[in-house]
Amino acid sequence: MSKNPLQPPRGTRDFYPEDLRLRNWLFGHFRAVSRSFGFEEVDAPVLEHEELFTRKAGEEIVEQLYHFELHDRRLALRPEITPSVARMVGARRGALRFPLRWFSIPQCWRYERMTRGRKREHYQWNMDIWGEPSEAAEAELIAAVFQCLDRMGLARADVKVRVSSRALLEETLHETVLRRRPEVFPALCVMIDKLDKIGADAVRELLVDPAGGVGLDAHSADFVVSWLSLRDLGEAVKQAPPGATGASELARLFELLGDYGLSDRVVFDASIVRGLAYYTGVVFEAFDTGRSLRAICGGGRYDHLLETLGGAATPAVGFGFGDVVIAELLADKGLLPETQRALDAVVFAFGEAERGAAVRVACALRRDDASVELVLGEPKLKRVIADADKSGARRLYVIGPDELARGEVLIRDLETGEQTHEAIPR
Repeated sequence: MSKNPLQPPRGTRDFYPEDLRLRNWLFGHFRAVSRSFGFEEVDAPVLEHEELFTRKAGEEIVEQLYHFELHDRRLALRPEITPSVARMVGARRGALRFPLRWFSIPQCWRYERMTRGRKREHYQWNMDIWGEPSEAAEAELIAAVFQCLDRMGLARADVKVRVSSRALLEETLHETVLRRRPEVFPALCVMIDKLDKIGADAVRELLVDPAGGVGLDAHSADFVVSWLSLRDLGEAVKQAPPGATGASELARLFELLGDYGLSDRVVFDASIVRGLAYYTGVVFEAFDTGRSLRAICGGGRYDHLLETLGGAATPAVGFGFGDVVIAELLADKGLLPETQRALDAVVFAFGEAERGAAVRVACALRRDDASVELVLGEPKLKRVIADADKSGARRLYVIGPDELARGEVLIRDLETGEQTHEAIPR
């Protein structure tokens, strides 16, 4: 039994009206940017078959699943939505017109250690492009991230997107330290993705641990950690084999981002690898420039994900943008808005004798799609006026004995104080 049944489970949140207004404000930006880039919204079940998320042993996400068995079925709450979207694409692939531009705002669940900006339940804005193999897709998505940040009021210098390439890393290591063991590359990526969390020395220990699944020698582990410290694309290309496709893809992406006017907001960072094994090419993460928070968003190319689920090979790229971290950053910058309840009118009857007329007024306003609160009970007019003003209502409709006798309703404009009368609907 929980220690306090009046509190939600740790890492989850209740959304009271003021909290939900703020969430809707944030989601409104997500939807507006998605629409401006021509994306359509999709969703999928919060509950999925567990095997959808257990593709690769060793992935941190596998250890963080909320999962259970029911009627001989292994089920899990989704920790992310990308595999679900891949499943949806695979189910109708023959009937879909590519490239697809889909977005979603799923609720996700991960049982993980909580820190600032990290909860066990969160919402995540996802944008995914399916069926486009070129770097133009990555450029569109990164441009969408910045458009959203700009809409929220963040300064141009507040956030940088750090870009790298799984393909470039894989090509480099396959020609060097993994020449004889290319199959351990996915496990290596899971380990080196922990660099920011545990530091370079701890990553070296993981890479050389014979029981860890990679088992590099000390010199090879040093080479990998050294490569991750590169911040110059030209230097990374020098260490890659001639003609590396990862190098040409990154060069083209940076060229395209220049066309979007984003050259000063995107940097190469070899330490960006992403912890999920399904990434295959360009990967990217957005961070506040002060690095006071974890990644605001992250994503990349995952051209083989649908194949791992039994579907046909389909190029794909996408990102996830969490609601918790961006809320922390906006709060730090003083950019969270004071959201008010959206109420058009309050209708008040002095007593039961006037209630029928008040109901008819409220019904007439609601038929015109107005948001109307019909006051219940018989509070004092002074309190009704104060509550209506506090709620952000634009007008107050009052029916007392005198108004009822005249067949009128008194209308007060709560912004100007101006008062008018209209006939009570029959």
